[in-house]
Amino acid sequence: MLAVKGIRLLVVDDEPNIVQFLELGLQNEGYDVKTAADGYAAMNIVKEYQPHIVVLDVMMPGMDGFEVCRQLRKSEQQLSIIMLTAKEEVDDRIKGLMTGADDYMIKPFSFEELLARIQARLRNQFPHLFGEVAYGPFRMDDRRKEIAYEGRVLELSPTEYELLTFLIINHGLVLSKAMILDKVWGYDFGGEENIVEVYIRSLREKLGDREHRVIRTLRGAGYRLDWP
Repeated sequence: MLAVKGIRLLVVDDEPNIVQFLELGLQNEGYDVKTAADGYAAMNIVKEYQPHIVVLDVMMPGMDGFEVCRQLRKSEQQLSIIMLTAKEEVDDRIKGLMTGADDYMIKPFSFEELLARIQARLRNQFPHLFGEVAYGPFRMDDRRKEIAYEGRVLELSPTEYELLTFLIINHGLVLSKAMILDKVWGYDFGGEENIVEVYIRSLREKLGDREHRVIRTLRGAGYRLDWP
């Protein structure tokens, strides 16, 4: 698990029950948490608090989550935004991502999934905050760009390192080929999705994962990294 002491989270939602639930849950996990009930309050808090992660509801009176996201992206502050929405329409998810959100979750959601997404954003955007981190049988040291599995350091190319890191920090979540391409190779990658299969095959060989029990293939959906 990540060492989260000193990591600042801001929860923005106009539903008191949700705010209280998330505040208590995240504080119990060791995070430093502040809350805001509307967009205007959130903007004021961000200036002084300088959170690493903003968990931001979309539907709020006054300044909605989309506008808060736009305003935050105009500032020079480095932060990650996870948007919460009660709507399932694809257009709303696209709008959130286009306004600068790094991730989104649809209400109702599990607290465990939110934790996983927060940790993924921290590892992706703030690797300098951490040294060596243990995830199940994996040990990651981002400063050395090194990953060990069951005590054995893996010989990885830079792309293999980025791909395995992405799989590990999102362990338990299904990741599509398109998502992997976007996060590992970049949105402007002009190659074929089959490149993902090639690198997954290579990682399985290096992990000794002949039966695909560590990196699982979910037909038509993508890949999921698991461990006992």
